[in-house]
Amino acid sequence: MVAERKLFGTDGVRGIANRYPMTSEVALALGRAAAHVLRRDQRRHAVVIGKDTRLSGYMLETALASGVCSMGVNVMLVGPLPTPGVAFITRQMRADFGVMISASHNPYRDNGIKFFDRAGYKLSDEIENEMEQAIDCGELAAIRPTAEDIGKAVRIDDAAGRYITFLKSTVPTGITFEGLKIVLDCAHGAAYRIAPAVFSELGAHVITMGVNPDGRNINQGCGSLHPESMAAVVRERGADCGCAFDGDADRIIMCDAQGHLIDGDTILALCARDMLQRGVLPQKTVVATTMSNIGLDLALQQLGIRLVRSDVGDRYVLQAMREAGCNLGGEQSGHIIFSDFNTTGDGVLGALQVVTLMCREGKPLSTLREILTPLPQIMTNVRVREKRPLADVATVTRLITQFERELGGRGRIVVRYSGTEALARVMVEGESGDRIRTIADTIAGEIATQLGE
Repeated sequence: MVAERKLFGTDGVRGIANRYPMTSEVALALGRAAAHVLRRDQRRHAVVIGKDTRLSGYMLETALASGVCSMGVNVMLVGPLPTPGVAFITRQMRADFGVMISASHNPYRDNGIKFFDRAGYKLSDEIENEMEQAIDCGELAAIRPTAEDIGKAVRIDDAAGRYITFLKSTVPTGITFEGLKIVLDCAHGAAYRIAPAVFSELGAHVITMGVNPDGRNINQGCGSLHPESMAAVVRERGADCGCAFDGDADRIIMCDAQGHLIDGDTILALCARDMLQRGVLPQKTVVATTMSNIGLDLALQQLGIRLVRSDVGDRYVLQAMREAGCNLGGEQSGHIIFSDFNTTGDGVLGALQVVTLMCREGKPLSTLREILTPLPQIMTNVRVREKRPLADVATVTRLITQFERELGGRGRIVVRYSGTEALARVMVEGESGDRIRTIADTIAGEIATQLGE
């Protein structure tokens, strides 16, 4: 029986910086555990460590590097780089594993640590459990390399350039973005230098937002959590489209020239149709999560494309993709995985593929986005004091069952806990916006009564 997980959630370890578990002490212990668990032989190993632009990144980077070096493993520091960039550099530098320090779309006071294996894939639950157990049982205490066996840390100055070159290589030769005016909102996060460089070098006229990080303004009123700011600039400046990334740039939300927002579901539908037409969509299958809109199901059905649903989290999307033998998957929130190119959600890569599609078809995004008509969907968050299994909360399960019968086959209810915050998320879809709002509020109210702070 696997012990209860104390550190790892659905996407690494996350919390308020400088409070358990996001402390220097835990970061050091995680570095030691990863270096021990992921070591395959006695040769000198190496790890890539990247981060976003949070103030606490300096503290955690230093502690992680110290823990890794104390186990006789070398460290390659790449500085601020998107999460998918760290996955790419880990593979390209032939490192033994990679680490990203980021709390993604969370506010700057939070931070997180996620790990990649040598192939750039996020670690399995089993390996994360093994790391936790190594920390808990104290087996690492006696492992103390000395003298020349201690690891060293070096900075890799050209990591950003390597990643930029890789991103540009995903756009086919002969396609240029010249003549396009594109707004990029980088959320004062990890893409603040990467995204403008890529789009500019491909010929676009780039208008930047969120490119002045100060350690505290990441995700603050900007980026994929607040794409309305980007949409307003697109309209004001007469741009062709806009792209909003989150703090670690592993997700993308776009808008057309009129400022209409385009989420991950529509991006998935657009790219699936394009890849099907070009004969590069294996199994004619796409993976999305339980949170994706029913409109995506209907759009893909009309194209003859099968939709497979996975649990929420891009690593679960990727796992389902690998099992289904397909190369496209993602989440409504904007994590889009093109496994022909990268091993995790990549916001800049996703934006590049959509703009490439615009150029290939010679159509504006306002026309292309019509591929999907979403059903009304409501998402409500409830802060909870504990994450008791919802199946054990009888009044909540009765309400869900009652409303599911009412919605029938033209609606869905998904209630789940956030993997990174003390929140219960209630998602309801249906044909009547007013009715699903009432249903969502009723379920959320009962959760608040039973489990709320």
